[in-house]
Amino acid sequence: MPLINPVAAILQRDRFMVLDGALATELEARGCNLLDSLWSAKVLLEQPEIITEVHLDYFRAGAQVATTASYQASAEGFATRGIGPEQAHALIVKSVALASLARSTYLKEAPDAGPLLVAGSVGPYGAFLADGSEYRGDYQRSAIQFQDFHRPRIAALVDAGADLLACETLPSFAELQALTALLHNEFPTIGAWFSFTLRDEQHISDGTPLAGVANWLNACPQALSVGINCVPLETASAALRHLSELTPLPLVVYPNSGEEYDAQRKEWHRDGHSCHSLDAYLDEWLNAGARLIGGCCRTSPADITSLAVRAKY
Repeated sequence: MPLINPVAAILQRDRFMVLDGALATELEARGCNLLDSLWSAKVLLEQPEIITEVHLDYFRAGAQVATTASYQASAEGFATRGIGPEQAHALIVKSVALASLARSTYLKEAPDAGPLLVAGSVGPYGAFLADGSEYRGDYQRSAIQFQDFHRPRIAALVDAGADLLACETLPSFAELQALTALLHNEFPTIGAWFSFTLRDEQHISDGTPLAGVANWLNACPQALSVGINCVPLETASAALRHLSELTPLPLVVYPNSGEEYDAQRKEWHRDGHSCHSLDAYLDEWLNAGARLIGGCCRTSPADITSLAVRAKY
């Protein structure tokens, strides 16, 4: 079977594709306790119906993509809770089913809203470590070890019918290389967007220049989009401008909200003098080549609504 690119059809019609926003933030707002190494994947075990509610709220807000609750759902992560490979596979399959249920429910409400996509979230190995490594990229694994870690989740997402993969919050070039080789060799019919955390506007978190990342993905047929996520709003524009000079691929961006995280108090706070909304940066991102746009940590359906409104004119 040939590679399927569901993003291209939407981008031929719309000036940009509206992604969803933070899943964990909305789960916490609904009373879920995510102080756990499994993070949002914990809710797959305990309260899966709430995940569907969040996906549905994002579709109602105007998102064209639901990103599954599988970012931290890995076979190794579930194994630390005594969950075996078969149940882990079923839980990851469930993450796609929950997003698909939200999509079908919304299309009954708004039959002309489609096409709507389900993106299977593939978080980095650093997310499994649950120590902030996804923002440093300082972990070392062989290509085979990276592939053994990612293979079960990707297989489950593909088996469940995800439209594409969201290989996101990636901080490591070595991990990217292993992932793309795994997709090429074992899952050749599914495409992915690849988004990275940053050290600065020209380097991903492990120090690899964006130029090297772009060169690698420019030669990867399964790369549907490349960009950044889980970065501060003010970092995104400069990084996109740099990246746009390096690749013909459509760019993806979904940064955090304008809030700042206090690591000592483990609290988010908002500076009223400097905080901006996602749509305040939209023109900059579009001018820099962004075509897939949404939000990451601490963003909400209201933020996505503001983008969706702008997508219509």
